[in-house]
Amino acid sequence: MAFEHRLRAFFCAVLIAAAAGFAAAAHAQSKGEGVRPEVGKPLQAAAAALKARRAREALAEVAKAESVSGRTAYENFLIQQMKGSAANAGGDHDAAIAAFESVLQSGRASGREASEMVKAVAVAYYQKKDYAKAAQWTQRYFKEGGGDGAMRTMLLQSYYLNGDCGSVNRIVAADEARNVNEEELQMLLNCYQRSRDNGGYVATMEKLVVHYPKKEYWTDLLSRVQKKPGFSDRLALHVYRLRFATGNLKEANDYMEMAQLALQAGSPAEAKQVVDKGYEVKALGTGKEAERHARLRALVDKSVAASQHDRAKDEREALAAPSGEELVKLGMNYVYEGKADKGLPLIEQGIKKGGLKRPEDAKLSLGEAQLVAGQRQRAVQTLKTVAGNDGTADIARLWVLNARA
Repeated sequence: MAFEHRLRAFFCAVLIAAAAGFAAAAHAQSKGEGVRPEVGKPLQAAAAALKARRAREALAEVAKAESVSGRTAYENFLIQQMKGSAANAGGDHDAAIAAFESVLQSGRASGREASEMVKAVAVAYYQKKDYAKAAQWTQRYFKEGGGDGAMRTMLLQSYYLNGDCGSVNRIVAADEARNVNEEELQMLLNCYQRSRDNGGYVATMEKLVVHYPKKEYWTDLLSRVQKKPGFSDRLALHVYRLRFATGNLKEANDYMEMAQLALQAGSPAEAKQVVDKGYEVKALGTGKEAERHARLRALVDKSVAASQHDRAKDEREALAAPSGEELVKLGMNYVYEGKADKGLPLIEQGIKKGGLKRPEDAKLSLGEAQLVAGQRQRAVQTLKTVAGNDGTADIARLWVLNARA
């Protein structure tokens, strides 16, 4: 993951900063009052070794200072500070943690110096894969005024690797209004997947399709919705409409099946759009099935011509019918012909007339037609009213997400 690459670079920077910053501080302080030469000189040599990135040599020099008897509290403070820096640079995380914690407990470190030590401890815990401790120390870093944005990334990773999806979600959600980060949402998605929290997974995927509406996200989300218990097969055309809108029709059979479903639904104009798109992207009209594709195209064109020829008769019959079913169908066909000014009122009239076998399906169709017509706000209002536990409300919700994307 890109996160890991950034974190590795960040850890390297922390190690260098710790080595250079703490060593320089200890070097300067070793010249102060109360530091004997037998302690100060090895510490100066350790600082020079760290500057040259020779951590092992620096630790050997620290050991010399540590071997001096009768050390003062101040000398111990400097020794532990340098030891933590050298151990950190040398990859001895346990020694670095112990040394820096000792310095912090002494109360002698403050301000930026203390903040950097807290950061170094957090990083050391992370690198030794103690993610709970890493999160704890990173939280302390921020509570004490630390402002390194990379530490936020490490905090997220710590929670994620520790399986604490709730904390990952809390951090991502707190920052979502300002900056929705795709990688962080992916991390949260993976966290929910690992913990088998389907509700959390779907909610995160919905955020991804809104802010990063990629085909693969929509493919995943649509697949999960269709697998929900009770999802009705009759909604296949509505699912295909979403797939068409999100660029998720791929194979020739996708285009052919959607076109055939549109014909069955009384919307040859929609079927023509689908077939024409299939030819445009060369999913249709090529390969061994090219002749079959051509027959479907001819059937669609014939159906379009027939619907236009019989339009006046169809309208009279739809208006005279006891239910609004045919008005809804006729209106949808008009919309896909690019005549929303005629089609939308007919759909609305059909819904108002009543007698519909499935009223929620009709409202779903109206919302889809409004989106096709470019009336996004009205469509969202319509789609939010769609109910049903057989998939209609789920499809409507996905259309709302698509409208927000």
